[in-house]
Amino acid sequence: MALLGVLLVLAGLLGLVYTAFATLTTMFLFGWLLLAGGVVGLLQAFQSRRSNYFWLAVIVAAINIAAGFVILRRPEASAEALTMFAALLFLTGGVFRLVGGLVVRGTHFGLTLVQGAFGILLGLLILSNWPGNSLYVIGTFFSLALLFDGLSLIAVGLGARRILGLVRDDGEPVAAGAATGDRGRMRQAAEKHRPEDQEQTNI
Repeated sequence: MALLGVLLVLAGLLGLVYTAFATLTTMFLFGWLLLAGGVVGLLQAFQSRRSNYFWLAVIVAAINIAAGFVILRRPEASAEALTMFAALLFLTGGVFRLVGGLVVRGTHFGLTLVQGAFGILLGLLILSNWPGNSLYVIGTFFSLALLFDGLSLIAVGLGARRILGLVRDDGEPVAAGAATGDRGRMRQAAEKHRPEDQEQTNI
């Protein structure tokens, strides 16, 4: 896990340096995933053609296949559309968080306001430079996701290795004590049987 985390961290850092390449790579991966998912969904729909949701499954699979083809043929235009969608998502999410925090005023009132304001600010920043920043936004987000996922995997891997080391260190004295106890029991059993053996020999 730690080794996989290191690879993800390196990929994230490389993506942050070459954000345009990371954006195009992300779009190609997304397109192939949609295409493969659509083909698999279409095969499953035909296998279960007698179900009541046959045509719905066929329509969803066809939409995935069409979207995959469009993204693979026009990755830059697809990146522009996804960048616009991400900006609107940040903006609307920030507005709902801000309004909800002001209305509810719960225990995390300050944190909710900060998250809402940050979402609105991020959405406005993306929209202000759109579509010129479409080749950088998706790649930056994808690279940051790889970076943080890699760091979490490294932490989990090192923590698991430390726990296993502690378990092994605790297990060795226990095993040694168990072996010593077994030897003591064997000696006590042997001492109990020695007088009987001597009486049988005298007889």
